[in-house]
Parts: sequence; structure tokens; C-alpha cells
Amino acid sequence: MKYWLIVPAAGSGSRFGGERPKQYAPLAGRTVIEHTLERLLTLNAEALVLALNPADSNWQSLAISRHPKIRSCTGGAERAESVYLALQSIASEANEADWVLVHDVARPCVRVEDMRLLIETLSAHPVGGLLATPVSATLKRVGSSKDADPSESIRKPTSAGAVLETVARDNLWAAATPQMFRYGLLVKALQDCRDAGINPTDEAGAVEHLGLQAEIVAGHSDNLKITHGTDLALAEAVLAYQQHETQG
Repeated sequence: MKYWLIVPAAGSGSRFGGERPKQYAPLAGRTVIEHTLERLLTLNAEALVLALNPADSNWQSLAISRHPKIRSCTGGAERAESVYLALQSIASEANEADWVLVHDVARPCVRVEDMRLLIETLSAHPVGGLLATPVSATLKRVGSSKDADPSESIRKPTSAGAVLETVARDNLWAAATPQMFRYGLLVKALQDCRDAGINPTDEAGAVEHLGLQAEIVAGHSDNLKITHGTDLALAEAVLAYQQHETQG
């Protein structure tokens, strides 16, 4: 049984802001991408394939770029395209039944024990699955309301819109990564989405398009995704807590 790691890292991180993409932002003495990759490299995988933006000028300056297990390929404009291109780059080596773990480059706090739990739980699963956490927040569906006074929206430019309904959070889970699927199945799922003009936001969504069900594996809620600049301080606090927890 072989395992492959794929990290889509071709995005510009427009919501993050700053001069460099978020994966190269400083975090606890290193960069976000270094923390992320170092955790993934603790797994016994054949290789880690990093899908990069062709204009990326930061990756080669990092010492980890010369790690013998890490390869790079050209990524796409969307996450699904980057993952698809990374899968194609190992087509001559990977078998249909090999497992592929796809992880967000902006999730540097993923716990190694959660990733190992994912692998152990899904090792005999026919489809695969993903790390996720149960939704704890009260969810509101927002949109335009027939009863809303248009002048109110004009006077409140920061408004996100009117609450249409409160969504029951029973059985709702927040998807995270890694997401783990068989190589052949994931290639087919992403190819079918491409053919149908569908852009899935994650691998589980692509697999669902085939009519298959991914398995949820409960992970820790500190597997946060850095999206905005303010998330860096939170990630640094999480890393410090995890280190203290390990040493304790």
C-alpha cells in the first residue's frame, strides 16, 4: 500500500493581503509552508507533490525545497486544477489503489496524530474520507429580503444582508484536510467534474459528484486554515499550545 501527499499551493491568497502569498508569511520563526510540510513529512509517503504557481519566486529560496521527498509541479488557477495536475505528475508511478492525501498549504497546525488516525480509520474504506470537526456555531443563511428597506442597506455598507433563516447545525461538520482518497477514484472524480464544467471546492465534493459518500473522521478543531492576516497570530498561539502540550 502506497501513500502520496499533494499540497495545492498555487493560489495568490488575495483575501490574505500582504506582499507575498500567505504560505510564505512568517509564522513562529519560519514560514507557514515550512510548518505545514514538516508535519506532512512525518508520514510514510512515497512523495509529497507541491503544486506551485508558475510565477512563484519564493519556494526555491527555502531549504525545505531541497528535501528528497518533495517534488513540485505547475498548479492551476483553482484548487481542483492544481490537485488534478499534481495527480497527473505521478501517473506513471501511482497505482489505482494507492492512497492520496490532499492537504491545504495554509493549515500548518494539523496534528500528526489526527493524520495518522485518518489513515488508520480509512485503510480499508472503499471510498475514502476527510478530517472534519462538528459545527458548533449558530449558522445564519443570509440574502436579500423582500421586506428589507433598500435605504437601510445604503446607510449600512458593512451589512452582509438580511438573515433569511437559522440553519440547524445537527449533523453539520466543517470540512478540513487532509482529505484521503484512492488515486484512481480521485483522478476519475476530478476528470468528471472538469468534463461537466464543475469546480469542486474540495476533493470530497468531487467524489460526491460521482454519487459516492466520503467518510468523516473527527479531528481537532485547532486544525485552522489561515485565510486573513489576523489568522497568523491565532496560528502562532495554537502552535505554542501544541508544543507545550507535547512537552507536558
